[in-house]
Amino acid sequence: MYSYNKNKKKLNYMILIIMILVISIGYAVLNTNLNIVGTGTINNPTWNIHWENVQVKTGSVSASTPTIDTAKTTVNYSVTLTIPGEYYEFTVDAVNAGTIDGMVSVVSNKLNGTEITTLPNYLEYKVSYVDDIDIGPNHLLASGTSEKYKVHVSYKKDINVSDIPATPQTLNLSFSVTYVQSDTNVAPVPHPQTVYTVNLKDTSRPDKNYIRFNQVIPESITQYSSAQDVMAANGNKPFYLKHKLIDNVVTESYIEFVITEVMANNNPGLTAGTYAIRGLDTWDDVNNRCKSEYYDELNDKCNSIYYEYNKNVLQNAFGTSYCNEYEPNNFEYYCSVSNLEVYADSEGAVSANGNGLDCGVYSFGASYC
Repeated sequence: MYSYNKNKKKLNYMILIIMILVISIGYAVLNTNLNIVGTGTINNPTWNIHWENVQVKTGSVSASTPTIDTAKTTVNYSVTLTIPGEYYEFTVDAVNAGTIDGMVSVVSNKLNGTEITTLPNYLEYKVSYVDDIDIGPNHLLASGTSEKYKVHVSYKKDINVSDIPATPQTLNLSFSVTYVQSDTNVAPVPHPQTVYTVNLKDTSRPDKNYIRFNQVIPESITQYSSAQDVMAANGNKPFYLKHKLIDNVVTESYIEFVITEVMANNNPGLTAGTYAIRGLDTWDDVNNRCKSEYYDELNDKCNSIYYEYNKNVLQNAFGTSYCNEYEPNNFEYYCSVSNLEVYADSEGAVSANGNGLDCGVYSFGASYC
C-alpha cells in the first residue's frame, strides 16, 4: 500500500511439505571466565559475577531445561531440532552480586570448537542481550545489577533443498564471556530506548514530520514514554507508531495496534492484546527499486525479512477469517475488523488505519500519521 513498485511478478516457489531429518544440537555450554586484572588494595572487596534465572521461551521444542552448575558459571543445555522452523530459545541473567563493577573483556562463540565466522545454511544461532543487542567488549555490568542474555538456536524454515544436510548433524555450540574489573574504557550497554509517537503529516513540510531510520526524531514531533500516554493524547485510537532508538537515533519503527476485550468479545476469532508489526527501510532511491540485499531478481520482487513475521503477528491477532492476501502477487497481507485495518507487504511497508487516522511506515523507512 505504501510502496513504490507495484508491477511485481508473481513468485513461483516450492513449499517443503515434510522433512525427515534430525539435527542433534549436542552438549552446548555457556562459560563465564571470571577474571580480575590489575593490582592494588581494596577494603573488603567482593567479586561475584554469575548466572541465575534460566527461562525457556514458550514455543521452543521440547528439551531438558538448561541447568546452571554449582559454581554458577556454566549453563548446560541440549536440544534436538527435527524439522525446519523448529527453534530453542532461553534467557539467563548475568548477575553482579559483588561490590566491584565489572565489564566485558572477551566474547567467544564457537561451533565444534572453532570460533564462528559463518554458520551452516540450515542453522540460526545467536547469543545476545535479550533485546538483540550484541554483547561487546567494555560493556558494563555494575555492582548490584544484572543483564539478561538470550540464547537462540533454530533450524531455518526458508531454506533450499540443497542446504539441507544429508545426515543428522551434531553441533557443539559454546559461548563464553570474560568479565574483568571495570576501568576507564567501560561503556554502558547500548540498550534501545522505546518511544511512541503519532506524528501527524504536514504535506507542506514532510521532512519535519517523517521519522526516518538512522536519524534523530525531529523536535517538532512529540515523543511519549508509554503506549497509554500516546493513545490518551490521540483520542484512544487503538494504534500508533513505536520506535526503538540507540543514542537517540531511530533503529526500528513499528505499527503497534491494540485488540481490546470489547473488540474480541464482539468479533469471534480475535485475540485481545497489543501487537507490533515491523516496518523496514528497503528502498533504493537511485535505482527506484529495493535495495540489493532485499531484491529477488529472479522473481522481480522485494523480500522483506519481516514479511512472514508480520503475517504471523496479524494472524495471531485477527485469526484468519478477517484477513486476506492481495492477488495476484500474494505478498501483501491485511486484516480488517471493527474500524481497524492493519496492513503489511513484502517491501517492508506496514500501516494501520481507522476512526479517521492513518499511520504507516513506508518502504523507504519513513513513518508518519
